[in-house]
Amino acid sequence: MKSEPNHYINRELSWLEFNRRVLNQAQYAKVPVLERLKFLAITASNMDEFFMVRVGGLQLQQAQGIDMPDPSGATVTEQLDAIYDRVNKIISDQYECFLTSIEPILSKEGITRVIAADANPLCRDALQKYFETEIYPVISPMDLDPDAPFPLLSNLGFYLCVRMASGEQDSPHRFAFIPIGKILPRMIKLPGERGTYTYSLIEDVISYFVEQYYPGKRVEECTSFRVTRNADVSVREDSASDLILGMEEVLSSRRSADFVRLEIDAKVSESTMSYLVDMLRLEQRDVFKFPGPLDLSALMSITELEGFPNLRDTVWPAQGSPQIDSTKSMFENIAAGDLLLCHPYESFEPVVRLIEEAANDPDVLAIKQTLYRTSRKSPIVASLKRAAELGKYVTVVVELKARFDEARNMVWARELERSGVQVIYGVRGLKTHAKICIVVRREVDGIVRYVHFGTGNYNETTARMYSDISYLTCNESLGKDASAFFNAITGYSQPQPYEKLESAPLGLRKKLVSLIEEETQRRLQGQKAFIYAKLNSLVDPEIIQALYRASQAGVTVRLNIRGICCLKPAVRGLSENITVVSIVDRSLEHARILHFSHGGQDAVFISSADWMPRSLDRRIELLTPIEDTASKRKLIEILATYFQDNQNAWKLMPDGSYDRLEPGPGHSRLRAQKLLYQSAVDSVKAAELATRSKFEPHLPQQP
Repeated sequence: MKSEPNHYINRELSWLEFNRRVLNQAQYAKVPVLERLKFLAITASNMDEFFMVRVGGLQLQQAQGIDMPDPSGATVTEQLDAIYDRVNKIISDQYECFLTSIEPILSKEGITRVIAADANPLCRDALQKYFETEIYPVISPMDLDPDAPFPLLSNLGFYLCVRMASGEQDSPHRFAFIPIGKILPRMIKLPGERGTYTYSLIEDVISYFVEQYYPGKRVEECTSFRVTRNADVSVREDSASDLILGMEEVLSSRRSADFVRLEIDAKVSESTMSYLVDMLRLEQRDVFKFPGPLDLSALMSITELEGFPNLRDTVWPAQGSPQIDSTKSMFENIAAGDLLLCHPYESFEPVVRLIEEAANDPDVLAIKQTLYRTSRKSPIVASLKRAAELGKYVTVVVELKARFDEARNMVWARELERSGVQVIYGVRGLKTHAKICIVVRREVDGIVRYVHFGTGNYNETTARMYSDISYLTCNESLGKDASAFFNAITGYSQPQPYEKLESAPLGLRKKLVSLIEEETQRRLQGQKAFIYAKLNSLVDPEIIQALYRASQAGVTVRLNIRGICCLKPAVRGLSENITVVSIVDRSLEHARILHFSHGGQDAVFISSADWMPRSLDRRIELLTPIEDTASKRKLIEILATYFQDNQNAWKLMPDGSYDRLEPGPGHSRLRAQKLLYQSAVDSVKAAELATRSKFEPHLPQQP
């Protein structure tokens, strides 16, 4: 089937639609107001990365004269024009949501933002004292001498632009910058009633007292602004003999890359605006005026305030898996049967415990693991260091090219090396995104390999917020494949064929297309066939074409795609048998789960990979079959639950827009994440009840 541009949705516009769905959660009145604020902050943080990477990359192509169309047929210029139109609308909706909905509710509930000029005498005195004792000694202005080089402004840097009368006829204005920085808190707490939180924003306070920086001068304007630089910079591995040195060069390059966006207070004067646009070498399209506080992502700190339980979601404590006996080691638990965990509803603690026990167990010979993104005080990294210090053979593949986590990963890599860990900095030209850990243990019957496969990172913090799958097994075939996987990466050897696993960039694309084509052929032969998949993104044209062929053959294709989806569903003659839904709820959907009819045999997989060219061609990824009967049944039920959601699910339309799903007449409202959590709770209760129902007699001791 020929690939046609009108068969695809533009990737960038699809991403913006995802961010709009997140924004819709902030606008959704049924969501508690602090949770709404969290979603609003996430949309702003998402937009930062979108401009740094996606818009920055497109602007770079445009500057180089590259205007080739993408698979949807849109040229670089057309994509940028469409992006700016949509972004401006999203910004308008963000601020309307914050200023007219969220902030008034917060104020009513005791969380109030105070403008310094409108503060009562008590608060104004507190602000003046804070300025004089905390701000003035720390933050220094930057004078902008017209004859000196323009200062280096940091990426996502927050500044105040001060315009003063110069007293000179040919140059009536003099400008200066005041860097806000991140040393001092953005929110300054003010005196207020007990059980409330009253605050002012630091930029507002500095603006109010700005004349104290310039005694004897006339300040005409003080405007807040924020700059974004292009972060679409990658390491040249062919010229970097030391990858850490190469990554340090990348981080340095980002600090001086071209500007791609200027965010500024909507009340800015024309003279100040013109000055900034000229100095930053931007076009008018790159300027975004905000009618409220800049950098809404900073409002996330308000969502972390203590108290205000009625303004938050009900806490869902992670449940322990009833399959795991806390009185036994993780080795005993895994040996008793494969374990499949659904996070964050089931605790990530067993994964951490496996690595901690492996570090201390004298029978463990080796630990091999990939690390992509870790927490700041990672117990897993600590365990790996301890294992090496105790003489175990520890190998860690640290992915230095994990975007925006490069600096942290470099720190971990050096610390691990100092502890005696064999650190591999990924594979040349590829990003190691697979999530795998193998523990090699000597037991009575010989060497046993305990393996963890995951869809998420080895990060116990994000495991409480992201929806992911963990699979723990000592299956011999999977253990052999895991060893072969690490040997290929660490030994620079020719990868050997796997018994069970499949990996990118060598065979994963071929495997996925084959699985789809097998369903197509079965349907053409009159057999039942279906493809159910849960992913974060679907972009790859070859996979999309295979799905179109399956749909045309009559295969039922149900896709749960959280973010970007370039496939057009429900198009007559092309994809009428394909439905695509997206769920945006309290936990970030991150798991990749695949289910194929496979002639009635149910082929079920978890994966670290999305269906994107970068995942299939430029990353090291894993596809893991789940063949254990109990684990397979559980995973099928989890995937089916996602397709039941009619509360926080959105259906993709052929034109790229999304409609929120609503229950039909007589149907109950179903929320997948709540159902999954309730299932975890019910499993624990059932296990406790079964334990209490058993009578265990006290037998007399043998003499």
